This record gives sequence, structure tokens and C-alpha cells, in this order.
Amino acid sequence: MPVLTRLIPSPVVVDIRAGALDDLVGVLADQRISSSGKLAVAISGGSGARLRERLEPALPGAEWFPVGGGTLDDAIKLADAIKKGRYDAVVGLGGGKIIDCAKFAAARVGLPLVAVATNLAHDGLCSPVATLDNDAGRGSYGVPNPIAVVIDLDVVREAPPRFVRSGIGDAVSNISCVADWELAHRQTGESIDGLAAAMARQAGEAVLRHPGSVGDDAFLQVLAEGLVLTGISMSVAGDSRPASGACHEINHAFDLLFPKRAASHGEQVGLGAAFAMHLRGAHDESRYMAEVLRRHELPVLPEEIGFSVDEFVQVVAFAPQTRPGRFTILEHLDLNTDQIKDAYADYAKAIGS
Repeated sequence: MPVLTRLIPSPVVVDIRAGALDDLVGVLADQRISSSGKLAVAISGGSGARLRERLEPALPGAEWFPVGGGTLDDAIKLADAIKKGRYDAVVGLGGGKIIDCAKFAAARVGLPLVAVATNLAHDGLCSPVATLDNDAGRGSYGVPNPIAVVIDLDVVREAPPRFVRSGIGDAVSNISCVADWELAHRQTGESIDGLAAAMARQAGEAVLRHPGSVGDDAFLQVLAEGLVLTGISMSVAGDSRPASGACHEINHAFDLLFPKRAASHGEQVGLGAAFAMHLRGAHDESRYMAEVLRRHELPVLPEEIGFSVDEFVQVVAFAPQTRPGRFTILEHLDLNTDQIKDAYADYAKAIGS
């Protein structure tokens, strides 16, 4: 008998709207995530700490765990602290670093995670990956998807706009990532999951084509939904492939070669995506992507984030080494430094430097 359906790992609750935080307690109880209210709440020192004052009276059974940063050691310490208590679930309240720490800790102690994101900086808020700094630099660790995702657009608007802009760059980069996945399928026979690819691409296209700006609720809704769908697409694929291509290799190269100068994740992958689209000959798409990124005040040229052309060429040349075994347009073209420099000059001219 043929298999007619498949189960998709995804949250049982996705609540994205203005005022969503006001109903957090009810959501947790109604969905039987924590009807007792016994929660371990991991919070950041910034937005998480501020929201604790607002939420603590409504969560009398919760215990609060401030987390110092986004390192593997922080996540292990959090897990060790949580396992001493009896909780129904872990709540990660804050930005991406805190949610990644909470994801890792929840997986380590075998509890479900509720992700309460206070900004939209990247697609990690609902992904099956925790990205944590370690002694070797930065590592990605497989974890279960959050059981619930709550994003209050009123809270998101209170965060600095640069966080939203970073999320825009990350979402839009999906289009380049999926193109790389399709290239690998054609050139190397790598298996591609059509559903995961469709989810990631449409999430990116929705953000790319939306006429709104960072201050519009309608745009923030689409961006938040796109980032959640991207995370789920990675679960469908069982890999980060739908949302990680040449643009993310370029991002990792920035981080490794210039750790003290690197820009935000979204800024770097957005720039990398526009350049990668140009490399694959999709010049119209590259120009439009650059136009949209500029409209949202995101960089499309390395000098806009403080890097020279020569440094960018160095980054692109090094990028394939950051993800051994991953096949993207960079591996396919295998350009030397002179060829990269020429390609960049063509790109800068094409998008109007």
C-alpha cells in the first residue's frame, strides 16, 4: 500500500499578532502544554528581563532563569539548572540567542520548548537547529522544533529596527538558497524535498514582494510568518538546506575571517544572496533583490558594512570551506580571486553602485 501522507514536525501553536503575549498563559493551558503553570522560563538580560516584570504576576508557578549569552556553556548551565526542578515545559523569552539556548537546554532535559520571540532577526526562532558559540567558534546543534511559537507584534515593534531588517535579509535569502539546492540536484544528484523547497521559497518571495515597511503590522505579520515557515521547512527537509546556500557560506566566512567586524546575520546573507543570484546569471532577480534590500535599508555592497572589495573577494573565495560537502553556485563555478573580483565588478555595476 502506498504511503499517502507524511507527518510534518511543526508547532501545535503559532500565535503571531499584536497583543499575543497577553494570551500566553491561556495558550499554554488550553493546549495542555502546561495546565499546571510549572514552567522554566529562560530570559535574556534585555527584552526578556523587561517582559518578566509584565508576565511574572500571570505565571505564579514559573521559575525564571536569566541566561548570560548564547554560548554552548550557557545552554548546558541552563539545562543543568532546569533538570533540578519539575517543569512541564521550557519557555525561551527573548531574542535568537536566548531561544537557541532554551532549545538546546529543553532538548537536553527532554522537555518541550515554547519560543516567545521578542524580535525577528532570523529564522532560528522555529527551526530544528540551535546555533551556539563554542570554543571552536560557532556550532549548529540539532534539536526538536518548538511546541509553540508566540510572537507579539507590539513587542517586535519595540525592538530596534535593525533586528527586523536582519530578519528581512534572512528571509529573502531563501530564494537564493533554494536555487542552490536545485543546482545541486541537477549537477550532483543531491536529493531535494519539493515541499521544503516550496515552503522556503514562498516564504522568501512573500517578504521580497510585500510593499510594506518595517513599521507596518501587515509587513511584520508576513515577515514573522515567513521566518516560522522557513524553520518548519528545515524540519521537513531534515536539514538546513532549504535556508542555507552560498549566501550563508559567505556569511560564515565573514564571521570566521573578520569576527570582530562582522555585521548582522541578515545583513550578510542578504548581501550574499543578491551577489549569488548575480553569479548564477539571474541578473534581473539580483537587481530586484538588491532594490528591495536597499528599500529596507539593508546593505547590498560590502563597503556598506565596512569591508573593502578585496576583503569581500577574500570572503567569497574562503566561503566554500565553511560548509564542506555543500554544493552551491560557489562550488559549481569554482572561481579564482581574479574571477571573483571581475564578477563583483559586474555585480556592482548591474545593481547600480
